[in-house]
Amino acid sequence: MASTQIKVDVQTGELSGDKIGGVTRTVDDLKGLFRDEAARQALDPHTVVYRTQEFAPVPAGQEGGLFWGTTFLEPGRVGDEYFMTKGHHHTQRSRAEFYLTVTGSGALILMDEKRHTVFAPMRPGTLHYIPGNTAHRVANTGDTVLAFLACWPSDSGHNYEIIASHGFSARLRDVGGVPTLVEEP
Repeated sequence: MASTQIKVDVQTGELSGDKIGGVTRTVDDLKGLFRDEAARQALDPHTVVYRTQEFAPVPAGQEGGLFWGTTFLEPGRVGDEYFMTKGHHHTQRSRAEFYLTVTGSGALILMDEKRHTVFAPMRPGTLHYIPGNTAHRVANTGDTVLAFLACWPSDSGHNYEIIASHGFSARLRDVGGVPTLVEEP
C-alpha cells in the first residue's frame, strides 16, 4: 500500500499537490447567512469572504479515511457581524473534527444538539477539538486573513441545509468593539 502525500505550508496553510479541491464563497453566495441583508447587499457581491482547499485521498463517504483541508477567511463585516463560514453539522452527526489555527484571529462558534451556542478564540497555534453532534462555524474577528487547518473523517459529510434553514441560536456580533454572542429571537 502506497501513501498519498501533498505539501502543507505550515506558515500560511496553503496546500499543494495532486487531489486538492476547494471552493470560494463570495458575498453574493452567502445570501441569508447574515442577519442584516441590506448591509450584505450593499457590499460588492464579488468580494471573497472565504475559500477552502481540501485534500481527499479517498472517496467521500468511505469509512475509515481522513480528509485534510484549509480555510482562508477574510477580515470584514456585514453590519455588525464578522465575516464567517456557512457553518454545518456533519451528515454523520457523531463525527468529530480538529481545527488548527495558522494565521489571524477569530472565533470557533459551536452549537450543541440543545441549541446551546458558545465560542472559543482562535489564534495561531490553537488546536480545537470539535466533538460529534456539534454544529460549527468560524468568524474572523481580526483585521488579517484567518487561516486554519482541519482534519475530519471521510465519511462525515456536511449538512449545510439544516443551518441555512434553522441557523445558530446566537450570532457573533461586534458590540462596542468586542466579539459578543447575541442570542437570536
